[in-house]
Amino acid sequence: MAAKPRARKRLPRHYHLIGIGGTAMASLAGLLKAAGHKVTGSDENVYPPMSTGLDEMGISYSQGYGPENLVPRPDIVVVGNAISRGNTELEAVLNDKHHYTSAAATIKEEFIRGRHSLAVAGTHGKTTTTSLLAWALEAAGLNPSFLIGGVAENFGTSFRLTDSKYFVIEADEYDTAYFDKGPKMWHYLPDTAIVNNIEFDHADIYRDEEAYKFAFARFVNLIPENGVLIAGWESPIMRELASKSFAPVEWFTYGSEEAPPAGVHNWHARDVKFTEAGTTFRAFRSDEEWGAVDTPLAGAFNVRNVLAVIAAAESVGADRDGVREGLRTFLSVKRRMEVRGEVRGVAVIDDFAHHPTAVRETINAIRQKYAGRRIVAVFEPRSYTAQRREFQGEYVNAFESADEIILAGLFHPERYEAGTAIDPAEMVRQWKGGGKPAQHLPDADAIVKELGPRLKERDVVLVMSNGGFGGIHQKLLDALS
Repeated sequence: MAAKPRARKRLPRHYHLIGIGGTAMASLAGLLKAAGHKVTGSDENVYPPMSTGLDEMGISYSQGYGPENLVPRPDIVVVGNAISRGNTELEAVLNDKHHYTSAAATIKEEFIRGRHSLAVAGTHGKTTTTSLLAWALEAAGLNPSFLIGGVAENFGTSFRLTDSKYFVIEADEYDTAYFDKGPKMWHYLPDTAIVNNIEFDHADIYRDEEAYKFAFARFVNLIPENGVLIAGWESPIMRELASKSFAPVEWFTYGSEEAPPAGVHNWHARDVKFTEAGTTFRAFRSDEEWGAVDTPLAGAFNVRNVLAVIAAAESVGADRDGVREGLRTFLSVKRRMEVRGEVRGVAVIDDFAHHPTAVRETINAIRQKYAGRRIVAVFEPRSYTAQRREFQGEYVNAFESADEIILAGLFHPERYEAGTAIDPAEMVRQWKGGGKPAQHLPDADAIVKELGPRLKERDVVLVMSNGGFGGIHQKLLDALS
């Protein structure tokens, strides 16, 4: 049974969240409410499921921004990272000298300080790994609190507050607030830190790879000597940064041609088998076998995620049988290789992948899981990275394992010039030149109209986007019906 964290003697406060309708802010609102605070908020448009969730928690919020939302005067105003100067409510906060802070700083002071922080960082795989770690510790009887950037299906929620000493958190590298442009992960006081991989992303806020690398260098530098860094060996940048860690390093690897040097702790998998039901393997820490693993997760990248979770669970002394059961019964995360439905033998899968590496690894995982089936990859270039021309070559290569490719239109083409945006027509020409069927269609409706009638039994449609993509998943399923 996990020890309880040091008691907090704070009186209940009134927190007001500007931008409460965002996923992270709504989850923070729920945590604050669970801690006994009064919580109010405001946002421009609050729709289901966020509005429904806030209503169910008994949290009142205003539709629209304005000074009137600050009456009665809250004790603390939390400014969401989507809120910028010129917002009428924010201007009133500044004019009237309200006590204001960021979501990440609030999480640190209210929920992490005094607990053991298990923080999951890296360019790819954070949400799945964080959810898996929380569930593995739950199955091991440690009853962790957690905050995740997606809905963990085992829990049916993205957050939970308990009396456990352990807090599991997804450590995002995106910026904190308009007044704090450092990444959120710098606030999370990591004791056990997982960094899956580091690869340049978020070109909208990081000027180049060096700036992005610095964010993780500082995160690694926050881990205390009595903590542990669990690091992905396949990432060259991670190897560089880990060498400067004051905390001991536990490596994890799968599929690397170059193994970690002798004498370092190296988590790895042997006898790996992929099937439609999931993945099995034997987990080792260097030459010592940890045990057999059976997980419904698919793909090489998820073997790495599982190894990282095992290493983190070992670092806090979690019961191995409980951890194994958590790995076996994990239900994944919404929008991470989520099977939205199967009609007439055609599977429609939803995934959040938007970075070229995530796209490549997701397609490869689907290939491993659905061996022998035709894979149609449908991609919406929606994120800033996905629409930038400097990543175009990587995207062309990322779709190599797909049998057919459909590329949707850019999310906001007016934001780019010919020299800065990807060129869909050129990408299609390159794919076709390599003998791969490919086309560029403007939107979800056009894709469903063209693709739906020719899908056949055993086809797998993998839809990748970090947005709603015009409801394409349900439209495809409806068309198949």
